[in-house]
Amino acid sequence: MDLSQLPVRAMQVRESFNATAQAKNNRAWTREEVMQGFVGDVGDLMKLVMAKTGVRHADNVDHRLAHELSDCLWSVLVLAKLYDVNLEKKFLATVTEVEAKLARLE
Repeated sequence: MDLSQLPVRAMQVRESFNATAQAKNNRAWTREEVMQGFVGDVGDLMKLVMAKTGVRHADNVDHRLAHELSDCLWSVLVLAKLYDVNLEKKFLATVTEVEAKLARLE
């Protein structure tokens, strides 16, 4: 799958979550709740990074680390769509700005 298709796939999964919630008489998560989930995933990711460096113990660290990174990416992609941010365009602009700053420091 091309990277440009990831936001589409992420939103498809979000719609599936919403349909499941509606079938259970629950509501879809708000943007703020997606962000809260992201914060939780970042916390889980931090624990796995600590396990990877030997500070904590966790089984199956590499698999779980990859999973949490993917969870975090999903949240970022969905949040970008929900807030109408062209993530690809803004990422490229930000990287260009950082590169220019680094070039001035050399």
